[in-house]
Amino acid sequence: MQRIRSIIFTVFAMLVAGVTIVFAASVGIAIVGITAVLMLGSLLAAKFQPTPVRATARTRNDRATAGQREPRIWNDGRGTIIDL
Repeated sequence: MQRIRSIIFTVFAMLVAGVTIVFAASVGIAIVGITAVLMLGSLLAAKFQPTPVRATARTRNDRATAGQREPRIWNDGRGTIIDL
């Protein structure tokens, strides 16, 4: 009877250890998958962000402003910046 009990206890302990290992491995794989998806999303989001575009102001008469400095205007993606 004692021997049967120790065999059953050993088998049960091995089953619990096996289930624990499988659970830990599946959680690890899930974390790796979630991290990979987040990194891919971050990479694609950075790729599709607009780049700053340089814009210039034009006057009606370019000869009238020949002696003046032309203002610099550009859009940095968050708003238009005017440097007079």
